[in-house]
Amino acid sequence: MKILIAEDETELQKSIATYLERDGNVCEMASDYHEALYKIDLYEYDLLVLDINLITGSGLDILKVLKKNRSETPTIIISANNSLDDKLEGLDLGADDYLTKPFHLAELNSRIKAVLRRGKFGGNDRLEFHEISIDTRSRTAYVNNKALALTRKEFDLLLFFVTNKGRVLSKEIIAEHLWGDHSDLADNFDFIYVHINNLRKKLTEAGAKYIKTAYGSGYKFVED
Repeated sequence: MKILIAEDETELQKSIATYLERDGNVCEMASDYHEALYKIDLYEYDLLVLDINLITGSGLDILKVLKKNRSETPTIIISANNSLDDKLEGLDLGADDYLTKPFHLAELNSRIKAVLRRGKFGGNDRLEFHEISIDTRSRTAYVNNKALALTRKEFDLLLFFVTNKGRVLSKEIIAEHLWGDHSDLADNFDFIYVHINNLRKKLTEAGAKYIKTAYGSGYKFVED
């Protein structure tokens, strides 16, 4: 998943990102209020990890902006403040969970998975689309109960397509989702074509022909 970590403590920020990336996530970071708002406005994230006490502003104010814009992006608040009032305000503003510092990174990871299961995956670790089955816990995918031999990026790409089925996804959006801030370093999007073509070939050979080219716009995952 693509996750934004809005945290002003640099070491904790890096530790969270390193831990979550080991689990296959793409993490981007923001240290202050304005940077976090800028990235939230510019990119689409699967989840936000949001500290209440950010440089130049409050994470609760970011939640207010999200609520005003009717954003459905799942959010987990982290804070050194164990105040019940802050916790209740954050949850009332739309946060999905609240974790008090210090915490174990494994617990944060488990809570992230729980929030995503409740949101994107309807409470399950397994996502179904006709003959395609995706197990988000084991990071495996099947077509008609036969396992697909997918690379890490091909799995991420398939999951991204299925959770955005019917929607046209531009090359830029796909690159940002799979590579985060590092996508800006690419001279072109040839690497996107390679991953999409490889995934499409494997799905087609298994009998699942859902990746379509939206000429001039990008790609979409739809039924024939």
